[in-house]
Amino acid sequence: MTSRSDVSAVKAALRTQAIETPSWAYGNSGTRFKVFAQPGVPRNPFEKLDDAAKVHEFTGAAPTVALHIPWDRVEGSGGYAKLAKHAEERGLTLGAINSNTFQDNDYKLGSVCHPDAAVRRKAVDHLFECVDIMDATGSKDLKLWFADGTNYPGQDDLRDRQDRLAEGLARVYERLGDDQRMLLEYKFFEPAFYATDVPDWGTAYAHCLKLGPKAQVVVDTGHHAPGTNIEFIVATLLREGKLGAFDFNSRFYADDDLMVGAADPFQLFRIMYEVIRGGGLASDVAFMLDQCHNIEAKIPAIIRSVMNVQEATAKALLVDGEALAAAQRAGDVLAANAVVMDAYNTDVRPLVAEVREESGLHPDPIAAYHASGWAGRIAAERVGGEQAGWGA
Repeated sequence: MTSRSDVSAVKAALRTQAIETPSWAYGNSGTRFKVFAQPGVPRNPFEKLDDAAKVHEFTGAAPTVALHIPWDRVEGSGGYAKLAKHAEERGLTLGAINSNTFQDNDYKLGSVCHPDAAVRRKAVDHLFECVDIMDATGSKDLKLWFADGTNYPGQDDLRDRQDRLAEGLARVYERLGDDQRMLLEYKFFEPAFYATDVPDWGTAYAHCLKLGPKAQVVVDTGHHAPGTNIEFIVATLLREGKLGAFDFNSRFYADDDLMVGAADPFQLFRIMYEVIRGGGLASDVAFMLDQCHNIEAKIPAIIRSVMNVQEATAKALLVDGEALAAAQRAGDVLAANAVVMDAYNTDVRPLVAEVREESGLHPDPIAAYHASGWAGRIAAERVGGEQAGWGA
């Protein structure tokens, strides 16, 4: 049975939890075959922040927004300072700056790993631009994901590509300020189908370890081979002080941009338990969403994702650590598993709703959003211009 002190501790932790939403999730997105437009989609980064502010207004847990360059590029002198001010006026701050070295024709054979030095310079210059934007917006994190890789054996030298990657990362690392970080993401495969240059957490960790303390690993929950124990990776990176951020999402088969917790909520719970066990809630680990809402309404889907992370966190916080440790010491396999399952099987929705009510929020963020009329308002007001999208 959960004690009042346990419930109080869970509530206190939930009140401080912050989940970063991605600007691109508010824009149009789709598959390789079709990008599906929706009414009321933002037409520029400022309108994306307006929508993000609604997510934070109704959840109380999404105060930062990640940007993606060039999708969120702002032209004109002082444009990024104005964007940061726009965020501040809506109760938000700007989070990670995500680079894009995968959509230009020059990057067909890679970016920082490309065999042509001129293309590598172009890619690094873009990463420098992203650091400049960090300086202008006050962002602390530069998030890097590279589509670099090869499709056929012999296409390029695998070792040379790692050398080029290391050289490019080192140049960008030196450009970072004292309070800024480089977050390196990995992906199992796609779009490179023979060899991907940053395919797993080990490769990312090795580069970050060599770079220094300002370089840390991003765990995207959808970027793993089937059956991978992601919570083991999380526990190990936390133990080594190298877990910098999450990209939360879900996948079926290979695509990884569905709402977090949609495919395997038990996995999300297990991950959050290891985060808590390793002190990740009280650290500077960034809990970011990385999702594209292709057929579902965007703002409600993002709200639902935030709620899913909150509920998984609450369940993980309810694991009876003393009972679990005692069962583990005794070698009682069933008792240890039962402690974990008891927490997972707890319906925490009333508890999380109480936290919202105690914070002056509606207990049901989805219902509050629908009642607000925001969806109808933006559909009516955002007519004309070009809707934002992820650039496919």
